Amino acid sequence: MTELYKLRNQIKHYEWGSPELIPRFLGIHNEKNVPCAEMWMGSHASAPSHVVPDENAGVHLLKGTVTLEEFTDGELPFLFKLLAVEKPLSIQAHPNKEQAAEGFKRENAEGLTFKSPRRNYRDGNHKPEIMCAITPFKLMAGFRKKNEIYASLETLIKIIPQVKEIITPLLRAMNTDTLAVFFRILFGLSDLQKEYLCSFLIKTDVPDTDAISPEQWKYVRSFSTQYPFDPAILSPLYLNLFTLLPFQAVYIPAGVLHSYISGFGVELMANSDNVLRGGLTPKHVDIPELMNIVNFNSYMPPVFTVDDSSPWIRYPAPCDEFSLNLIRGGAEKIIFPVSGQAICLVTEGELHAGNCSFKKGESFFIPSARDNNAVLDFSGNFSLFAAIAEKNSANMKSASGG
Repeated sequence: MTELYKLRNQIKHYEWGSPELIPRFLGIHNEKNVPCAEMWMGSHASAPSHVVPDENAGVHLLKGTVTLEEFTDGELPFLFKLLAVEKPLSIQAHPNKEQAAEGFKRENAEGLTFKSPRRNYRDGNHKPEIMCAITPFKLMAGFRKKNEIYASLETLIKIIPQVKEIITPLLRAMNTDTLAVFFRILFGLSDLQKEYLCSFLIKTDVPDTDAISPEQWKYVRSFSTQYPFDPAILSPLYLNLFTLLPFQAVYIPAGVLHSYISGFGVELMANSDNVLRGGLTPKHVDIPELMNIVNFNSYMPPVFTVDDSSPWIRYPAPCDEFSLNLIRGGAEKIIFPVSGQAICLVTEGELHAGNCSFKKGESFFIPSARDNNAVLDFSGNFSLFAAIAEKNSANMKSASGG
Protein backbone atom coordinates (compact mmCIF):
# COMPACT_ATOMS: atom_id res chain seq x y z
CA MET A 1 0.00 0.00 0.00
CA THR A 2 1.27 3.48 -0.89
CA GLU A 3 1.54 5.83 2.09
CA LEU A 4 0.35 9.44 1.97
CA TYR A 5 2.13 12.24 3.83
CA LYS A 6 0.44 15.44 4.89
CA LEU A 7 2.41 18.61 4.15
CA ARG A 8 2.97 21.87 5.98
CA ASN A 9 3.74 24.58 3.45
CA GLN A 10 5.28 28.04 3.60
CA ILE A 11 3.48 31.22 2.59
CA LYS A 12 5.22 34.05 0.73
CA HIS A 13 4.11 37.54 1.80
CA TYR A 14 4.75 39.55 -1.36
CA GLU A 15 3.10 42.98 -1.42
CA TRP A 16 0.87 42.10 -4.40
CA GLY A 17 -0.83 39.29 -2.46
CA SER A 18 -4.28 39.21 -0.87
CA PRO A 19 -4.63 39.27 2.93
CA GLU A 20 -7.85 37.25 2.68
CA LEU A 21 -7.87 34.62 -0.09
CA ILE A 22 -5.22 32.14 1.10
CA PRO A 23 -6.07 32.43 4.84
CA ARG A 24 -9.77 31.88 4.08
CA PHE A 25 -8.95 28.90 1.84
CA LEU A 26 -6.74 27.34 4.53
CA GLY A 27 -9.16 28.17 7.36
CA ILE A 28 -6.62 30.24 9.30
CA HIS A 29 -6.78 33.72 10.80
CA ASN A 30 -4.56 36.44 9.36
CA GLU A 31 -4.23 38.47 12.56
CA LYS A 32 -1.84 41.10 11.18
CA ASN A 33 -3.70 41.38 7.86
CA VAL A 34 -0.45 40.90 5.92
CA PRO A 35 -0.63 40.11 2.19
CA CYS A 36 -0.45 36.37 1.51
CA ALA A 37 0.67 35.97 -2.09
CA GLU A 38 1.84 32.39 -2.62
CA MET A 39 1.87 29.06 -0.80
CA TRP A 40 4.75 26.90 -2.07
CA MET A 41 4.37 23.11 -2.24
CA GLY A 42 7.53 21.25 -3.12
CA SER A 43 11.20 20.93 -2.33
CA HIS A 44 12.57 24.25 -3.62
CA ALA A 45 15.30 25.50 -1.28
CA SER A 46 13.69 28.96 -0.95
CA ALA A 47 10.60 27.57 0.82
CA PRO A 48 10.50 23.77 1.06
CA SER A 49 7.39 21.97 2.30
CA HIS A 50 7.68 19.95 5.51
CA VAL A 51 6.29 16.49 6.13
CA VAL A 52 3.97 16.51 9.13
CA PRO A 53 4.73 13.76 11.70
CA ASP A 54 2.05 11.10 11.69
CA GLU A 55 2.36 7.90 13.72
CA ASN A 56 -0.01 6.04 11.41
CA ALA A 57 2.24 6.81 8.43
CA GLY A 58 5.49 5.97 10.19
CA VAL A 59 6.79 9.53 9.99
CA HIS A 60 7.21 9.58 13.78
CA LEU A 61 10.48 7.74 13.23
CA LEU A 62 11.96 10.94 11.83
CA LYS A 63 13.31 13.58 14.20
CA GLY A 64 10.64 16.27 14.24
CA THR A 65 9.44 17.62 10.92
CA VAL A 66 11.67 17.26 7.89
CA THR A 67 11.67 19.07 4.57
CA LEU A 68 10.24 17.30 1.58
CA GLU A 69 13.70 17.34 -0.01
CA GLU A 70 15.15 15.49 3.02
CA PHE A 71 12.23 13.09 3.05
CA THR A 72 12.51 12.20 -0.64
CA ASP A 73 16.32 12.37 -0.66
CA GLY A 74 16.32 14.79 -3.58
CA GLU A 75 14.49 17.64 -5.28
CA LEU A 76 11.13 17.24 -6.95
CA PRO A 77 11.19 18.22 -10.63
CA PHE A 78 8.32 20.68 -10.14
CA LEU A 79 7.17 23.50 -7.86
CA PHE A 80 3.45 23.74 -7.06
CA LYS A 81 1.91 27.00 -5.81
CA LEU A 82 -1.35 28.39 -4.51
CA LEU A 83 -1.59 31.95 -5.84
CA ALA A 84 -3.63 34.93 -4.54
CA VAL A 85 -3.23 38.09 -6.62
CA GLU A 86 -4.71 41.38 -5.42
CA LYS A 87 -2.33 43.74 -7.26
CA PRO A 88 -0.65 43.10 -10.64
CA LEU A 89 2.62 41.19 -10.67
CA SER A 90 5.54 42.48 -12.70
CA ILE A 91 5.57 41.79 -16.43
CA GLN A 92 8.02 38.93 -16.75
CA ALA A 93 9.36 36.06 -18.82
CA HIS A 94 11.32 32.92 -18.02
CA PRO A 95 14.33 31.43 -19.85
CA ASN A 96 14.52 28.07 -21.57
CA LYS A 97 16.94 25.41 -20.28
CA GLU A 98 19.89 26.49 -22.40
CA GLN A 99 19.44 30.18 -21.55
CA ALA A 100 19.05 29.43 -17.85
CA ALA A 101 22.18 27.27 -17.69
CA GLU A 102 24.25 29.88 -19.55
CA GLY A 103 22.91 32.81 -17.52
CA PHE A 104 23.39 31.03 -14.20
CA LYS A 105 26.98 30.13 -15.08
CA ARG A 106 27.71 33.69 -16.24
CA GLU A 107 26.34 35.39 -13.13
CA ASN A 108 28.20 32.95 -10.89
CA ALA A 109 31.42 33.83 -12.73
CA GLU A 110 30.65 37.53 -12.22
CA GLY A 111 30.50 36.90 -8.47
CA LEU A 112 26.87 37.97 -8.02
CA THR A 113 25.48 36.68 -4.73
CA PHE A 114 22.11 34.96 -4.68
CA LYS A 115 20.72 37.88 -2.65
CA SER A 116 22.00 40.49 -5.12
CA PRO A 117 19.14 42.62 -6.57
CA ARG A 118 20.98 42.43 -9.92
CA ARG A 119 20.69 38.64 -10.02
CA ASN A 120 18.52 37.35 -12.90
CA TYR A 121 19.33 33.63 -12.73
CA ARG A 122 19.01 31.92 -9.34
CA ASP A 123 19.41 28.41 -10.74
CA GLY A 124 20.24 26.71 -14.02
CA ASN A 125 16.75 25.41 -14.80
CA HIS A 126 13.96 26.55 -17.10
CA LYS A 127 10.55 27.57 -15.76
CA PRO A 128 7.62 26.62 -18.00
CA GLU A 129 4.40 27.04 -16.03
CA ILE A 130 0.70 26.33 -16.15
CA MET A 131 -1.84 28.48 -14.32
CA CYS A 132 -5.33 27.23 -13.42
CA ALA A 133 -8.05 29.48 -11.99
CA ILE A 134 -10.03 28.73 -8.84
CA THR A 135 -11.87 32.07 -9.10
CA PRO A 136 -12.03 34.28 -12.23
CA PHE A 137 -8.41 35.17 -12.93
CA LYS A 138 -7.26 38.20 -14.94
CA LEU A 139 -3.90 38.14 -16.73
CA MET A 140 -1.87 39.43 -19.66
CA ALA A 141 0.18 36.98 -21.72
CA GLY A 142 1.90 37.02 -25.10
CA PHE A 143 2.15 39.78 -27.69
CA ARG A 144 -1.03 40.69 -29.53
CA LYS A 145 -1.16 40.56 -33.32
CA LYS A 146 0.75 43.38 -34.98
CA ASN A 147 -2.33 44.83 -36.66
CA GLU A 148 -4.12 44.93 -33.29
CA ILE A 149 -1.22 46.73 -31.61
CA TYR A 150 -1.00 49.12 -34.55
CA ALA A 151 -4.73 49.91 -34.37
CA SER A 152 -4.54 50.58 -30.61
CA LEU A 153 -1.58 52.94 -30.95
CA GLU A 154 -3.12 54.69 -33.96
CA THR A 155 -6.32 55.22 -31.96
CA LEU A 156 -4.26 56.56 -29.07
CA ILE A 157 -2.80 59.25 -31.35
CA LYS A 158 -6.26 60.22 -32.62
CA ILE A 159 -7.58 60.62 -29.08
CA ILE A 160 -4.43 62.23 -27.65
CA PRO A 161 -2.70 64.01 -30.58
CA GLN A 162 -0.15 65.50 -28.17
CA VAL A 163 1.62 62.09 -27.93
CA LYS A 164 1.96 61.62 -31.71
CA GLU A 165 5.71 62.30 -31.71
CA ILE A 166 6.29 59.61 -29.06
CA ILE A 167 3.97 56.97 -30.54
CA THR A 168 4.78 57.35 -34.27
CA PRO A 169 8.17 55.52 -34.06
CA LEU A 170 6.34 52.61 -32.40
CA LEU A 171 3.92 52.49 -35.33
CA ARG A 172 6.79 52.39 -37.80
CA ALA A 173 8.29 49.46 -35.89
CA MET A 174 5.25 47.37 -36.82
CA ASN A 175 6.75 47.05 -40.33
CA THR A 176 9.68 44.96 -39.05
CA ASP A 177 9.79 41.16 -38.92
CA THR A 178 9.32 40.81 -35.15
CA LEU A 179 8.24 43.03 -32.28
CA ALA A 180 11.81 43.36 -30.98
CA VAL A 181 12.30 46.78 -32.61
CA PHE A 182 8.98 47.98 -31.16
CA PHE A 183 10.04 46.79 -27.71
CA ARG A 184 13.51 48.36 -27.95
CA ILE A 185 12.07 51.75 -28.98
CA LEU A 186 9.42 51.62 -26.26
CA PHE A 187 11.93 50.89 -23.51
CA GLY A 188 14.34 53.44 -24.94
CA LEU A 189 12.01 56.37 -24.22
CA SER A 190 13.58 59.11 -22.13
CA ASP A 191 12.30 59.95 -18.64
CA LEU A 192 10.92 63.20 -20.04
CA GLN A 193 9.00 61.35 -22.77
CA LYS A 194 7.61 58.82 -20.28
CA GLU A 195 6.52 61.55 -17.88
CA TYR A 196 4.90 63.51 -20.71
CA LEU A 197 3.08 60.42 -22.01
CA CYS A 198 1.90 59.51 -18.53
CA SER A 199 0.49 62.96 -17.83
CA PHE A 200 -1.99 62.52 -20.70
CA LEU A 201 -2.80 58.84 -20.09
CA ILE A 202 -3.83 59.52 -16.49
CA LYS A 203 -6.24 62.36 -17.24
CA THR A 204 -7.77 61.17 -20.55
CA ASP A 205 -11.00 59.24 -20.87
CA VAL A 206 -10.85 57.05 -23.96
CA PRO A 207 -14.21 56.16 -25.55
CA ASP A 208 -15.03 52.50 -26.18
CA THR A 209 -13.62 51.66 -29.60
CA ASP A 210 -12.84 48.52 -31.58
CA ALA A 211 -9.13 49.17 -31.02
CA ILE A 212 -9.11 50.01 -27.29
CA SER A 213 -11.64 48.50 -24.89
CA PRO A 214 -12.72 50.11 -21.59
CA GLU A 215 -10.95 47.29 -19.76
CA GLN A 216 -7.67 47.88 -21.57
CA TRP A 217 -7.85 51.60 -20.85
CA LYS A 218 -8.71 51.00 -17.20
CA TYR A 219 -5.44 49.15 -16.74
CA VAL A 220 -3.42 51.64 -18.82
CA ARG A 221 -4.58 54.45 -16.51
CA SER A 222 -4.11 52.35 -13.37
CA PHE A 223 -0.56 51.40 -14.35
CA SER A 224 0.19 55.04 -15.25
CA THR A 225 -0.73 56.10 -11.73
CA GLN A 226 1.34 53.39 -10.06
CA TYR A 227 4.40 53.40 -12.37
CA PRO A 228 4.62 56.85 -14.07
CA PHE A 229 8.15 56.33 -15.44
CA ASP A 230 7.59 52.81 -16.77
CA PRO A 231 7.02 52.20 -20.51
CA ALA A 232 5.11 49.03 -19.56
CA ILE A 233 2.11 51.23 -18.68
CA LEU A 234 1.11 50.60 -22.32
CA SER A 235 1.25 46.80 -21.86
CA PRO A 236 -2.55 46.29 -22.07
CA LEU A 237 -2.26 47.62 -25.64
CA TYR A 238 0.52 45.25 -26.74
CA LEU A 239 -0.11 42.12 -24.61
CA ASN A 240 -3.19 39.88 -24.72
CA LEU A 241 -5.51 40.75 -21.84
CA PHE A 242 -8.00 38.03 -20.88
CA THR A 243 -9.79 36.26 -18.01
CA LEU A 244 -9.69 32.60 -17.02
CA LEU A 245 -12.95 31.25 -15.61
CA PRO A 246 -12.83 28.74 -12.71
CA PHE A 247 -10.96 25.55 -13.72
CA GLN A 248 -9.76 27.05 -16.99
CA ALA A 249 -5.98 26.94 -17.41
CA VAL A 250 -3.28 28.51 -19.55
CA TYR A 251 0.23 27.23 -20.26
CA ILE A 252 3.04 29.83 -20.41
CA PRO A 253 6.14 28.54 -22.24
CA ALA A 254 9.64 30.00 -22.02
CA GLY A 255 10.10 33.48 -23.46
CA VAL A 256 6.46 34.61 -23.27
CA LEU A 257 5.89 37.95 -21.54
CA HIS A 258 3.09 37.76 -19.00
CA SER A 259 1.65 39.36 -15.88
CA TYR A 260 -0.97 38.09 -13.44
CA ILE A 261 -3.35 40.92 -12.55
CA SER A 262 -5.95 39.57 -10.13
CA GLY A 263 -7.54 36.34 -8.94
CA PHE A 264 -7.01 33.08 -7.07
CA GLY A 265 -5.66 29.85 -8.50
CA VAL A 266 -2.91 27.25 -8.62
CA GLU A 267 0.33 27.43 -10.58
CA LEU A 268 2.59 24.53 -11.50
CA MET A 269 6.06 24.98 -12.92
CA ALA A 270 9.46 23.39 -13.28
CA ASN A 271 11.47 23.65 -10.06
CA SER A 272 13.03 27.05 -10.73
CA ASP A 273 12.94 30.65 -9.52
CA ASN A 274 14.35 32.34 -12.63
CA VAL A 275 12.46 35.55 -13.45
CA LEU A 276 13.42 38.34 -15.85
CA ARG A 277 11.17 41.36 -15.41
CA GLY A 278 9.91 43.79 -18.02
CA GLY A 279 8.16 46.48 -16.01
CA LEU A 280 5.38 47.29 -13.53
CA THR A 281 7.68 46.66 -10.58
CA PRO A 282 10.14 48.46 -8.30
CA LYS A 283 12.37 45.36 -8.52
CA HIS A 284 15.36 44.86 -10.79
CA VAL A 285 14.55 45.21 -14.51
CA ASP A 286 17.22 44.18 -17.00
CA ILE A 287 15.83 44.99 -20.46
CA PRO A 288 18.91 43.91 -22.50
CA GLU A 289 18.94 40.48 -20.80
CA LEU A 290 15.15 40.20 -21.04
CA MET A 291 15.37 40.83 -24.79
CA ASN A 292 17.81 37.93 -25.07
CA ILE A 293 15.15 35.45 -23.94
CA VAL A 294 11.80 36.91 -25.07
CA ASN A 295 9.84 35.50 -28.01
CA PHE A 296 8.99 38.63 -30.02
CA ASN A 297 6.37 36.98 -32.21
CA SER A 298 2.64 37.45 -31.72
CA TYR A 299 1.34 34.64 -29.52
CA MET A 300 -1.93 33.97 -27.72
CA PRO A 301 -1.52 31.10 -25.23
CA PRO A 302 -4.32 28.54 -25.63
CA VAL A 303 -6.87 28.44 -22.83
CA PHE A 304 -7.82 24.93 -21.70
CA THR A 305 -11.39 24.23 -20.59
CA VAL A 306 -12.48 21.15 -18.62
CA ASP A 307 -15.18 18.65 -19.48
CA ASP A 308 -17.67 18.74 -16.59
CA SER A 309 -18.56 15.07 -17.07
CA SER A 310 -15.09 13.70 -16.43
CA PRO A 311 -13.83 13.01 -12.88
CA TRP A 312 -10.17 13.36 -13.95
CA ILE A 313 -8.83 16.03 -16.27
CA ARG A 314 -5.22 16.45 -17.37
CA TYR A 315 -4.22 19.95 -18.49
CA PRO A 316 -1.82 19.75 -21.46
CA ALA A 317 1.70 20.97 -20.70
CA PRO A 318 4.41 20.09 -23.23
CA CYS A 319 7.24 19.56 -20.75
CA ASP A 320 8.74 16.51 -19.06
CA GLU A 321 8.75 17.68 -15.43
CA PHE A 322 5.06 17.68 -14.54
CA SER A 323 1.40 17.35 -15.39
CA LEU A 324 -1.42 19.27 -13.70
CA ASN A 325 -4.60 17.33 -13.03
CA LEU A 326 -8.06 18.17 -11.72
CA ILE A 327 -9.73 15.28 -9.89
CA ARG A 328 -13.35 15.43 -8.70
CA GLY A 329 -14.92 12.74 -6.52
CA GLY A 330 -18.51 11.58 -6.36
CA ALA A 331 -20.47 8.38 -5.93
CA GLU A 332 -17.75 6.08 -7.25
CA LYS A 333 -14.18 5.57 -6.14
CA ILE A 334 -11.41 6.97 -8.30
CA ILE A 335 -8.28 4.93 -8.88
CA PHE A 336 -5.05 6.95 -8.66
CA PRO A 337 -2.41 4.90 -10.52
CA VAL A 338 0.72 5.87 -8.63
CA SER A 339 3.98 5.90 -10.55
CA GLY A 340 5.59 9.34 -10.37
CA GLN A 341 5.78 11.45 -7.23
CA ALA A 342 2.80 13.72 -6.69
CA ILE A 343 1.51 16.55 -4.51
CA CYS A 344 -2.25 16.94 -4.11
CA LEU A 345 -4.15 19.98 -2.83
CA VAL A 346 -7.80 19.57 -1.81
CA THR A 347 -9.88 22.55 -2.96
CA GLU A 348 -13.39 21.43 -1.96
CA GLY A 349 -15.05 18.87 0.30
CA GLU A 350 -13.26 15.98 2.00
CA LEU A 351 -11.16 13.23 0.46
CA HIS A 352 -10.65 9.71 1.83
CA ALA A 353 -7.59 7.82 0.59
CA GLY A 354 -6.09 4.75 2.18
CA ASN A 355 -6.26 5.28 5.95
CA CYS A 356 -6.19 9.08 5.59
CA SER A 357 -8.70 11.89 5.21
CA PHE A 358 -7.97 15.37 3.89
CA LYS A 359 -10.22 18.42 3.85
CA LYS A 360 -10.26 21.68 1.90
CA GLY A 361 -6.93 23.51 2.11
CA GLU A 362 -4.89 20.44 3.08
CA SER A 363 -2.15 19.02 0.88
CA PHE A 364 -0.30 15.74 0.83
CA PHE A 365 2.64 14.04 -0.86
CA ILE A 366 2.48 10.70 -2.71
CA PRO A 367 5.88 9.02 -3.15
CA SER A 368 6.87 7.03 -6.20
CA ALA A 369 5.29 3.58 -6.43
CA ARG A 370 7.34 0.64 -5.18
CA ASP A 371 5.92 -1.53 -7.93
CA ASN A 372 3.66 -1.17 -10.95
CA ASN A 373 0.66 -2.63 -9.12
CA ALA A 374 0.52 0.08 -6.44
CA VAL A 375 -2.72 2.04 -6.63
CA LEU A 376 -4.73 4.35 -4.42
CA ASP A 377 -8.50 4.61 -4.01
CA PHE A 378 -9.85 8.18 -3.73
CA SER A 379 -13.39 8.48 -2.40
CA GLY A 380 -15.72 11.18 -1.09
CA ASN A 381 -17.21 14.38 -2.44
CA PHE A 382 -14.16 16.49 -3.17
CA SER A 383 -12.17 18.31 -5.79
CA LEU A 384 -8.38 18.52 -5.83
CA PHE A 385 -5.46 19.52 -7.98
CA ALA A 386 -2.70 16.96 -8.40
CA ALA A 387 0.80 17.89 -9.54
CA ILE A 388 2.40 14.71 -10.85
CA ALA A 389 6.00 14.13 -11.88
CA GLU A 390 4.99 12.50 -15.13
CA LYS A 391 3.21 13.61 -18.26
CA ASN A 392 0.51 10.97 -18.65
CA SER A 393 -1.63 8.54 -16.72
CA ALA A 394 -4.15 5.95 -17.81
CA ASN A 395 -7.15 7.66 -16.15
CA MET A 396 -6.42 11.16 -17.46
CA LYS A 397 -8.54 12.92 -20.03
CA SER A 398 -6.97 16.04 -21.53
CA ALA A 399 -8.67 19.40 -21.19
CA SER A 400 -9.66 21.01 -24.49
CA GLY A 401 -7.89 24.07 -25.86
CA GLY A 402 -9.61 27.11 -27.30
